[in-house]
Parts: sequence; structure tokens; C-alpha cells
Amino acid sequence: MRTLARGPRRTAAVLTASAALLVGLASAPAAEAASPHRHRPVTLDDLARQHGRYFGSAVDNPELADTAYADLLGAEFGQTTPGNGMKWDATEPQRGVFDFTSGDEIADYAKAKGLKLRGHTLLWHSQLPSWLSSGSWTAEELRAVLKTHITQVVKHYRGKVFAWDVANEIMNEDGTYRENIFYKTIGPSYIADALRWAHAADPKVKLYLNDYNVEGTGAKSDAYYTLIKQLKADGVPIDGFGMQAHLALQYGFPYQLQQNIQRFADLGVDVAITELDIRMVLPSDATTLARQADWYSQVTSACLAVRRCVGITLWGYSDGHSWIPSTFPGEGAALPWDENLRHKPAYDAIHAALTAARS
Repeated sequence: MRTLARGPRRTAAVLTASAALLVGLASAPAAEAASPHRHRPVTLDDLARQHGRYFGSAVDNPELADTAYADLLGAEFGQTTPGNGMKWDATEPQRGVFDFTSGDEIADYAKAKGLKLRGHTLLWHSQLPSWLSSGSWTAEELRAVLKTHITQVVKHYRGKVFAWDVANEIMNEDGTYRENIFYKTIGPSYIADALRWAHAADPKVKLYLNDYNVEGTGAKSDAYYTLIKQLKADGVPIDGFGMQAHLALQYGFPYQLQQNIQRFADLGVDVAITELDIRMVLPSDATTLARQADWYSQVTSACLAVRRCVGITLWGYSDGHSWIPSTFPGEGAALPWDENLRHKPAYDAIHAALTAARS
């Protein structure tokens, strides 16, 4: 859920006519060999699709101006999530006045590149417009505001997104509800209401709850497990749970990840790794990059091991466009590509994990 890289994609060299003559190739085979489709490298999303998953990366609007970055994203990945363009402050900057400019730019980009688009996010305690966060609301008034916002945004993107992060980061670390403006004014019923309103606006879109620090078992993920189980029992439309997976080497790996994904899947919902990055204390070195690569491999393998883990999304794919350094001073190097769009060991580890599972 965070604010969110450059370099050309390497392609195979085309045989020239003179080279074909030197090696005694006929002109027809030479032309066949020149086809770029026969030499396109196998991408992470190619491999993920062989398992019925997607492999994606988030993107923020300013990054689309970085042509090399945007081109590589469109070539390597099969899904994208807007970093900020669909959040409340972007889509409804004034009450009842909707602006879909930023979200539409990414939706148009995704369509042009053939990428699945995830909607992010309908409600969150952060990045709310001041008219909302500073307002004085009764429960009835705020419910009406929330219903209007969700209905208008979901209807606008109906048929363009395959899933929505409906409610984002609604739990505290101890498993209690975060006291955001919606909880304090309406109470916990706003969550079920939001899901129902989103479903009414687009009955075909998948509806998710999404949060960080829920990759392993513990109070926070237990709270989501209990909530989703209750929502399902109450007939509330809930299709998935998003595990953000903003991991950090210094805090240890969530070794219960696969088990945790499985228990949510057993509730009858999909699970997605929605915002994956793995940061470290800088400077990086061969040891930390190798450890990071191992973690990326483990996350990938954990998702592949559970049938209802539907895909993995990096939160940006290059260190050149990462939110980490500005948010966690002294930390970074969190992504599988470096600032110059060169593969790091993490990329090779993800590729190997996807390939091994295929084998």
C-alpha cells in the first residue's frame, strides 16, 4: 500500500543474410530464426501462468514516464496494481467530485500492455482527503459518504479490474480493530457494508481484505482469520485475503507462511501476495543479497504450494523506484532488479523457484 526503475529488455540478435550464407543456412530458415517471438526470453509471468498464477508489479503514475521501466514492466509481468492513483485522495478530492485521471492512466496502460489490473484501495485510514478526515460526521452521514465513494469508484472501473482491495490495513498488531475514522464513527460493521456495496457495484469483481505483518501466524493474522470466517458465515461477499509481505531481513522470515496461506484458503477464499518487497540495512553485500534471494524463493514456493494462492505482486520491481529508502532511512535494495534494471540474485531465485515447480 505504499508509494512506489530503467533499462532495455535484452533480445536475441537477428541473423543477417551474410551470416546465414557463412554458416550455410537457407534464406527461409534464416528468416524463421529472425522471428522475435522465437527468441523472447521466458518471463516470470510466463512461468507463473504455467501454474495458473500471475506474477505482477505495482506501478505509480510518475513511473510511466520512465519509458524503459514501463516497457520492461509490460513485458516481464502479467498484472499490475496502481500505487496511488485509485486511493481516496486521488479519486474523490472533493466530496462528490470524482477524478479518475490517475487511475485511468494506469488502467489504460494495463490494457495496452495486456496486464491484469488490481484495484487498490477503496478505503484506508491514510491518504484520505481533508474534507473527509477533518469532517465531523454522524454514523449515518459517514455510511452514506462511504457507500457513495465505493459505488462510484467500483462502477467506474467495472470490467477493468479483476479484484479490489476493499478494506486495507484495518487491524492493529495485537489483533484489535484499527481505530480509523470509519471504525470510530460507524463501528466494525463498516467492513461488511463496504464489501456488500462493492459487490453490488460490480458482482463479478473479486473482493479482498489486505494488510501487512500477516504473513505468519499471530494475533494480527488470527484476527483476519476470525473476521473472514465470520463474514463468510454471515453471507458477506468476500473472495480473498491479501498478504502484503513487506519483509525485512533484520526481522526474520515468516516461516509459517505456507501454513498460513493454506488456512485462509481452507476458509474458501483466494490468497494473494499483494505488495512483496524484502528490504535490508544498507549497504547490501553478497551475503545479504543471497539471503534476500532465498527469501524471494521461499515466498514464491509457498504460494505455488497452495492451490488458492492466485498470484504474487511486487511493490514495484526495481530499486530505482522503491518506496523503501524514503520511508525507512538506511534501508533499501528491496527488489529483484537494481536501479539500472539489472537482475539481482533475487530475480534468478524467483525464476528458479517457478521453473523447479514446473518441473
